[in-house]
Amino acid sequence: MSAINKKQTVKKITNKIAKAILQVIRKMKTVTKIETIPEKSTVANEFGKIDYFDTYRIIKATNDSIEKITDEMFKLPKWVKCLMNIRDSIVGIFGLKTSKEIQKEQTVNFPIIAKSENEIVSGANDKHLNYRVSVLVDRENSFIYLTTLVHFNNFGGRLYFLPVKPFHKIIVKSMLKQA
Repeated sequence: MSAINKKQTVKKITNKIAKAILQVIRKMKTVTKIETIPEKSTVANEFGKIDYFDTYRIIKATNDSIEKITDEMFKLPKWVKCLMNIRDSIVGIFGLKTSKEIQKEQTVNFPIIAKSENEIVSGANDKHLNYRVSVLVDRENSFIYLTTLVHFNNFGGRLYFLPVKPFHKIIVKSMLKQA
């Protein structure tokens, strides 16, 4: 094999390796919708009837604590904070809790309901709906999951969630990419 052919062969192999590495990196930050609640999650424990749920995941190997991962995910961008401020000003008119009113023991705006080494479940109950949010780390398979459960307590809950749902999906995907 001539020196030119060796260089071309090495260049082809190098390019293939680089492409494979790029695919792995892209896949790591790709958010995938999952059709079930993760088996290892406790988010649905004692929640009752689920009217809406979604689960998204990313591939990411990490040794970070669940607290650190959750904190990173819940560092909301300015555009999300702006949406939350708009939401708070509207829901206050209808007598619903604003994010400031539900900040007690918290993960950002959400009170913690359950916590383990690999999962934080937070959420709240309000007169229109109840919700739970789970951040779950599956270290064995290198996944981070974000699951949301919603129970509508009345028609107001359904009405409230109608305009929230499309933004919810965008925000959740954005949050996972920050993990």
